[in-house]
Amino acid sequence: MKIHKEGFGTIITSTIIAAAIIVPTVLLVMPLYPVLGWITVIAILGLLVFILSFFRIPGRQHADGEDLIVSPCDGTVVVMEEVEADEYFKDRRLQLSIFMSPLNVHVNRNPVSGEVTYSQYHKGKYLVAWHPKSSTENERHSVVYKSGDKEVLVKQIAGALAKRIVNYLKPGDKVKQSEEMGFIKFGSRVDLLLPIGTKIEVQMNQKVKGGVTVLAKW
Repeated sequence: MKIHKEGFGTIITSTIIAAAIIVPTVLLVMPLYPVLGWITVIAILGLLVFILSFFRIPGRQHADGEDLIVSPCDGTVVVMEEVEADEYFKDRRLQLSIFMSPLNVHVNRNPVSGEVTYSQYHKGKYLVAWHPKSSTENERHSVVYKSGDKEVLVKQIAGALAKRIVNYLKPGDKVKQSEEMGFIKFGSRVDLLLPIGTKIEVQMNQKVKGGVTVLAKW
């Protein structure tokens, strides 16, 4: 397992703060109040472990196939419905939404291979990620992939805890399926807008893994 580069700054800062709390706790608090001292140390170390795990990149065998649309993230499928597209597309699309809890791996991956035809950041609110309007009102970054004669739009959406969206793609980039496309810090959601008629391979409330779970087939 590796640690994602987006976490280096957070981890270093958190480690310094943890040390600044633990050292005086061990030296000054534990001799007088051992129970309180141990509770403090364990709580701080637990928080540090959580932060480390949040930025983890587990080793995986990624799915690969021109007819496959793989999950761009880890999480739970929370929306499967037809919608009227409000960005880039001017028609109805099939929307799949995946909620990412703070415990999920937060690396985002390309669902298909192809060319990036659109990449746009939008400022917005920080509604909870499962709110129906988070898809259109929250801070987000949208990317459109062209794979053959088909296109899919992926939205990285910030949530109440997620305050930073990172996206590495720009129009014209040639990308490979399951490679990294970005990162969202601390809880969020990812939407996909697929062509009507796409064969869905997952169910509501199903747990999915980024780059591994096949969401749909062309």
